[in-house]
Amino acid sequence: MIDIGRVRSQLPDHEIYWHSTIGSTMTEASRLATAGCESGTIVGADEQTAGQGRYGRVWHSEPGAGLYVSIVLRNPFPADALPVVTLALGLAAGEAILKASDVSCDLRWPNDVLIQSRKCAGILTQLEGSAIIAGIGINVNHAAFPDELSAIATSLRMVTGRVHSRERLLVELVSSVTSFCSLLEKEGREPILAMFSRASSFVYGRRVYVDQGDAMLQGTTAGLDPSGFLVLRGDDGKQNVIIAGGVRPCS
Repeated sequence: MIDIGRVRSQLPDHEIYWHSTIGSTMTEASRLATAGCESGTIVGADEQTAGQGRYGRVWHSEPGAGLYVSIVLRNPFPADALPVVTLALGLAAGEAILKASDVSCDLRWPNDVLIQSRKCAGILTQLEGSAIIAGIGINVNHAAFPDELSAIATSLRMVTGRVHSRERLLVELVSSVTSFCSLLEKEGREPILAMFSRASSFVYGRRVYVDQGDAMLQGTTAGLDPSGFLVLRGDDGKQNVIIAGGVRPCS
């Protein structure tokens, strides 16, 4: 069980709702946002029984091993800023992991945080009225993963060989989310796009394929457009703007 009292003492400006078990922190944060909760409200859990990933997937939420949180954001972002907010949250997660564990991360557009090419954290954003719900899951002290995830997932414990403080990671994460969202609010998209491009090995010159469900694209990445979408120069010479899809490196 996370020491939520210790966390609250370090984050006095945030309302924190912590659960030993919950279906999904996203669902509860959305409910609180609809009810008018303040910006920066945090919903977290030691275990999720129906954790949400992208495209309706389930986020593996082992009890007591990971950090499973959703944060209500009411920054006055433009209506079309959600893609860049997702990138800002990825930067925040990577910064928090580095500060808390001294482990450097790679960022895979648009919402995956990788360590040694395996997924360590994921971002999920959704609109709830005028609020943005930022869902962040980080694999912290997992010792292993189910067979279907073992080849693609990792944790801070598996990478470093030691157990990490989820309390410290949560405090660093909230601080970083606040900082990057403030940067986006005050200075616009350009700094976030530039920082994400530097932090990610997937944004420029990476041979990838993109699974779009009904189509598979292959080519070389060529940066981000002003909206935060990935530009892919296809093998046929055509330039594609990837709005959604699973981006994976070509083997």
